[in-house]
Amino acid sequence: MKAIKQDAYGPIAVLEERQIDKPAITATEVLIRVRAAAVHVGDVFGVKGSPFLMRAATGLRRPKYGVPGFDVAGDVVAIGATVTSFKVGDAVFGVGVGTCAEYTRASENKLAAKPASLSYEQAAAIPTSAIAALQGLRDAGHVRAGQRVLIYGASGGVGTFAVQIAKALGAEVTGVCGTRSMDMVRAIGADHVIDHTAEDFAASGPRYDVIFDNVENRSLSDVRRALMPAGILVLNSGTGASGLRMFVRLLRPIVMSIFTRQKMRRFISSATKADLAFLSGLVEAAKLRPIIDRTYPLEQTPAALRRIEAGQSHGKVVVAVA
Repeated sequence: MKAIKQDAYGPIAVLEERQIDKPAITATEVLIRVRAAAVHVGDVFGVKGSPFLMRAATGLRRPKYGVPGFDVAGDVVAIGATVTSFKVGDAVFGVGVGTCAEYTRASENKLAAKPASLSYEQAAAIPTSAIAALQGLRDAGHVRAGQRVLIYGASGGVGTFAVQIAKALGAEVTGVCGTRSMDMVRAIGADHVIDHTAEDFAASGPRYDVIFDNVENRSLSDVRRALMPAGILVLNSGTGASGLRMFVRLLRPIVMSIFTRQKMRRFISSATKADLAFLSGLVEAAKLRPIIDRTYPLEQTPAALRRIEAGQSHGKVVVAVA
């Protein structure tokens, strides 16, 4: 099969198009003919092998598989011996292994039926980013109807889903983004939009019950000024540092939460069949729509990753495979 492959960690230039074997599936997995994949900043980290912590999942000295991509939408072409949820020919979406290829394998428990109203490209844009938004807001932030919620980084891959999911949960939503994204953030449901190039959300104005920070380029003290006295700050970046500084950045908010009424939380999201089905339900209820920044053909996967690396994407970056 055709795939985008690397043998060693390094810059995005290490990726190249190759012919490799189709992945073998276990009893609990399905083989998917990939129609579309989506990439995000985690795929950039995986190619580089940096931050070093990434290598616990991708391989210590060299990539274990070397094909980028987790998000997928496609058609089931084979099922494992114990798989009961899907059959050959089903259109599915979810999280696989090395999805920037013609075929991928995926656990039965990380897939759901593709929403009928979405194209393969739209469906592929959902899993990782929308799951992060859902679990960050619902599980870490405990967002409830009537609360004030601020989404910092509202125009990004996770942020565009977070705005819509917070609205679906009944919150009053404020999105923070750049000037050129303001109309888009309003269009997906934000009640209020702040242009971060013209206004500082932390300097004055309302305080929020929950802040979902997808950027983390402000000090904790700055962001906490915009948080209610018993509010929750959900942190969803952790980038921008390395080595010991990275660990301090990751752990400091959690330790501080022990001593304050304001709670600062990190979380690790993981795709589940139930949450993918929940997101599909929001799609079919017209409460959730993926915002696609740009679509690339498979052979241009490196260009897709460079766009993400440069911080140029507004919404999701998708790779069309077939």
